Amino acid sequence: MTTLRTPGPTIGVVGGGQLGRMLAEAAAPLGVEVVVLDPTPDCPAALVARDQIVAEFDDEAGIRELAARADVLTFEIELADQDVMERVSEETGTPVHPKPSTLETIHDKLVQKRELEDAGVPVPPFRAVEDADDIRAAIDDYGAPVMLKARTGGYDGRGNVPVESKDEAADALESVAGPAMVESFVDFEREVSVIAVKGEDEVATFPIGENVHVDEILRETIVPARSSAAAAERAYDVARDVLEVMDGRGVYGIELFETPDEEILLNEIAPRPHNSGHWTIEGAQSSQFEQHARAVLGWPLGSTELRSPTVLTNLLGDVRKSFALSSQSESQSDSDDVDEEQRAGFGDIDRILETPGAHLHWYGKRQVRPLRKMGHVTVSGETEDAGVEDLLERARDLENSVTFRTDE
Repeated sequence: MTTLRTPGPTIGVVGGGQLGRMLAEAAAPLGVEVVVLDPTPDCPAALVARDQIVAEFDDEAGIRELAARADVLTFEIELADQDVMERVSEETGTPVHPKPSTLETIHDKLVQKRELEDAGVPVPPFRAVEDADDIRAAIDDYGAPVMLKARTGGYDGRGNVPVESKDEAADALESVAGPAMVESFVDFEREVSVIAVKGEDEVATFPIGENVHVDEILRETIVPARSSAAAAERAYDVARDVLEVMDGRGVYGIELFETPDEEILLNEIAPRPHNSGHWTIEGAQSSQFEQHARAVLGWPLGSTELRSPTVLTNLLGDVRKSFALSSQSESQSDSDDVDEEQRAGFGDIDRILETPGAHLHWYGKRQVRPLRKMGHVTVSGETEDAGVEDLLERARDLENSVTFRTDE
């Protein structure tokens, strides 16, 4: 093995959101610098990264500049252009991890499901959709409701539309506004995820997490999941099978359904650190971000063992809170159609800072809008025997205590 030294190499990251920010935070103690490319000036990662290149995610000149300044390229957003990254990598000799071929597979949910099904990974029944009649036929075969998904571009619940009846098929397809697929609706006991890591010649998995979604947006992750040992082991097996299909080193967020009879079905894959893995910063021996840095560089992986049970709760944008705090009228603050952005930060964080085992993460986003991920809170137990129910109650209480403040 090559002797590793610090200060170490530079990682070039396409994307400078909260994932890039936390990746830079994790890389710094290793002596690794991070340069990000993002179209938003002073993006969330800019404060902690070595530098930012202001360019679109598919800007070839910008990605070439990033490659010239980095020893390896990676991405924290699926909007990265796989063709541009592959071309730049081939011409500059700067490797990309995970590989652009994996990003190409992930970009199209139909292609993703077909490749995984062919590899023997358990997935819900699915089919391509060309028109509303295809959705109606799926309802005949699968029963109602079914889940209509945009094949490309969807994240954080965007592009996912439940279709309750045949009468809704045409409107649902129009709302997706592009190539689509449909899946049978899974009657799950819980949604879970495994954060898995593919290294140079080793793989690792973090403890299984249980995810709570509302309106297709992740709200909470509970670790360890309230699953049986047998269901958890099955989830790890599926995650390792998924890694066999993925090409290239790095962290993969693998979202799964656990059915009432403890069957595990794949939902979706993110070829990058994932929201449901943020708990690892405080709750595991090494975070998913440190693991991603190690993996893309080809360094040995760290321990993924649990430090203590941990609950994560996302702090989502709520413009109505901002309006109330900036002395807007009561009728305006209670309006259901408030959707404009406001410059914002957090207020009333005292309780989080005063609570043992609680940790606040602010993402540095300058604008708040409804359901935007502005930060998160983790609450960890003091011992391995700490009960997740108590941690969950404390995390929800702290999340409810946070308000947004405007700088206006």
